[in-house]
Amino acid sequence: MPMQGPTQQPTTELDTRYSSALNPRPGAADVTATEWAEAQRHLEAAEIFWVSTVRPDGRLHVTPVIAAWHDAVLYFSTGRGEQKARNLAHDGHCALTTGGNSLTNGFDLVVEGRAKPVADPAVLEEVIAAYEAKYGPHITSPEGTFHGMGDTFRNGEAVVFAVAPATAYGFGREDGVYSHTRYVF
Repeated sequence: MPMQGPTQQPTTELDTRYSSALNPRPGAADVTATEWAEAQRHLEAAEIFWVSTVRPDGRLHVTPVIAAWHDAVLYFSTGRGEQKARNLAHDGHCALTTGGNSLTNGFDLVVEGRAKPVADPAVLEEVIAAYEAKYGPHITSPEGTFHGMGDTFRNGEAVVFAVAPATAYGFGREDGVYSHTRYVF
């Protein structure tokens, strides 16, 4: 049976302390929470994520990864001996962050949850298909940056982690109007 994320929609709330709703500027009075469906579209489209893990001594470790959103779960991978794999073996809590770097436009997302290794071959095949659909020639073409990734998932060279969101945050910026949405699952 495939790993699946939450079956219910999260509660969604606008945090006005960090949104333009408190600042009198054009458009601020109309600021609303960003719906989860919109946040999911951003998760599906994002090409790069930053995964934050905690080392056994408590120091943070942050690194970029590619990831695929599939069946309400965010999947990413790493080599078995890499720092993030060692950190997650010690403590599965992590955050995946994606977005842009513009001050006035864009939408950033932070997904917090517990990373769990995926071992089920059927789920791995679904994840491989999701990666191939999302990243196309980067994975499927012999010239692709990540060519052969599916085989590293199948043979266990890479560990695939599944993160079902526990909490997520969306930070919107539209022409200088800001929103901060919290999603609780």
